[in-house]
Amino acid sequence: MADPIERPPISRPLLLLMSTAIAATAANLYYNQPLLPSIQEAFGLDGGAVGLIPSASQLGYAAAILFISPLGDTMNRRSLIGYLSVLLTVALLAVFVAPNFGVLLVAFFAVGLGANITQQLLPLGASLATPATKGATMGTLMTGLTVGILLSRTVSGSVAEYFDWRAVFLVAALLAALFGILLRANLPDNKPNVTLSYPALIASMLGLIKKHRLLRESVLTGALWFAAFNALWATLAIHVTAAPFFYTVQQAGMFGLVGMAGIFGAKLAGRLVDRFGPAVIITVALSFVVAAFGVLAIWGNSLAGLVVGIILLDLGVFGAQIPNQVRVFAIDPKAQSRMNAVYMLGYYIAAALGSAAGVKMMSIAGWHGMVLFGLALAVLALVHHLVRQSAGRALAK
Repeated sequence: MADPIERPPISRPLLLLMSTAIAATAANLYYNQPLLPSIQEAFGLDGGAVGLIPSASQLGYAAAILFISPLGDTMNRRSLIGYLSVLLTVALLAVFVAPNFGVLLVAFFAVGLGANITQQLLPLGASLATPATKGATMGTLMTGLTVGILLSRTVSGSVAEYFDWRAVFLVAALLAALFGILLRANLPDNKPNVTLSYPALIASMLGLIKKHRLLRESVLTGALWFAAFNALWATLAIHVTAAPFFYTVQQAGMFGLVGMAGIFGAKLAGRLVDRFGPAVIITVALSFVVAAFGVLAIWGNSLAGLVVGIILLDLGVFGAQIPNQVRVFAIDPKAQSRMNAVYMLGYYIAAALGSAAGVKMMSIAGWHGMVLFGLALAVLALVHHLVRQSAGRALAK
């Protein structure tokens, strides 16, 4: 295999295409969040059942990370992304025409499977970057992920306001097909570094977890903060469409624009991680997440409090994500897809559980109960990170 230092840097047009495709693909996991009140009404669901909708897509995404993501180390990623594009397009069309709640849940699970495209593009981008540009490249790709996650809510809320919640997924299916064609035409072929059988490939991920302390640390820390993040966003539309706000679905989706502060957090972290190291950036970012839930707990029934809290939350979450993922990719360059699979598996299992638990907590204890739940997760993430950093320094002496 050629020395990665000699590899020419990834071209700007290709990097733009990849980051835009990541944005469009990741958005499919979050379109349903501001639509939950509309879907709940359409199918006559109770508060517990409607929480299964965001969980279904997140669990599908987690399953794909476990069973599909590792294939990026053993097969051509361009071909794999092509197959996933077909699956994603069909799944989105199934959501569009779903006749009942059962079919809807299965379709959302399949959407999560197809959205594994993002987890093929991220390690591909890392492998195409030079060591000197890895942080900046990952920052750009993760900015695409941030845009997709945050703008998804604004787009889906706006489309649903003027058409219907189902129309959101028809538009999404057309975008999935378009990006599938563009990626197939423009992505480079890659030669896999690993020749393991599929069972051995899946089993090897357990060995990576046992072998690398830093991987275990990164997985748990990321899982905690992302569970808190999804608990907030899964319940925000429910909160603001009721008293004291009584906003429309479109207005609820507009909070995604407030969360665009996460783009700044991702870009800044991508630039600073190469200078200060991942640990320092993660510590600062997680402090923002803790502060966010503090603000939401005290002032979450006011528009100003929600805006400030969401800005702090998204700055922190996406500011922490870049350095956390950069250090995961650096552990073993020959196993980047499997490293990313292990990391993201924990991340999105936590997202699914956080979404469902957040909605359930909201139904039991109201907004403040949900926010205190998120605060507890954020504090645990920060404490775990600081303790593991201290232990790591002690071992290094």
